[in-house]
Amino acid sequence: MRENYEKRIDRAKKLLAEADRILIGGGAGLSSAAGLSYAGKRFTDNFAEFIEKYGFTDMYTAGFYPFKTEEEKWAYWSKHIQINRFDPPAMPLYKALYDLVKDRDYFVLTTNVDGQFEKAGFAPERIFAVQGDYGKLQCAKACHQKLYDNENLVRHMTAEQKNCRVPSSLVPKCPVCGGRMEVNVRIDAFFVQDAAWYAANEKFEAFLQQIDKGKTVLLELGVGYNTPTIIRFPFERLTYQNEGVHLIRCNADYPAAIPENEGKTVSFGEDMQTVLPALCP
Repeated sequence: MRENYEKRIDRAKKLLAEADRILIGGGAGLSSAAGLSYAGKRFTDNFAEFIEKYGFTDMYTAGFYPFKTEEEKWAYWSKHIQINRFDPPAMPLYKALYDLVKDRDYFVLTTNVDGQFEKAGFAPERIFAVQGDYGKLQCAKACHQKLYDNENLVRHMTAEQKNCRVPSSLVPKCPVCGGRMEVNVRIDAFFVQDAAWYAANEKFEAFLQQIDKGKTVLLELGVGYNTPTIIRFPFERLTYQNEGVHLIRCNADYPAAIPENEGKTVSFGEDMQTVLPALCP
């Protein structure tokens, strides 16, 4: 029989207290639980004009829409980036997570591209945002491996757009080849991995080299089956292969452990807004 909530909290707190290190795996469900939902009122309040014109139902699926012009595409994406990357402060849930690990040996592996970990106080050198960053632009065809900050441009586009279009003068062009620019998010084979990406990957690999020394907790938060090969499956494998590794999984839809790891996993399907603060000492 599954343990009740209080017993699972006690088990998880004990694992965290005894851990020599904590590896956080942050997925989309973490930001959604924090309040950065891509659907519902937050979506309809910010994208009424786009909903009327294109029939959009949420921000996630809208991101795949085949806009006919760059002016239309950047009208949508500038608003999407501004309300998800630049406007939100550090969300309380992320700050609670930081309070949980700030005095520990930790590292963050995340598929999120909203910058919330850094906003909440996590050290940049302890974060590997493997899927990119909404706050950066790149050449759409990756003609060179450099990223460009986009906040000023994004805010200018949101301020100047009309009828779901930005002025043509604001459409970004690659400074090297003159071609299209894209948000630095892994959507195809042209995703740019710059020097900072590789440096973060090296730090992550160095952290992994230590997990079989002493006790390690893998704290998996909001990771489902969209890109399970980045966090979910590797965390399960690390838990199975290393005696001193335990997994704490928080996931509203898919909290269960694989059978091989049931004795080494504490699973929570409850709201992370309740679970994470309860795990603090």
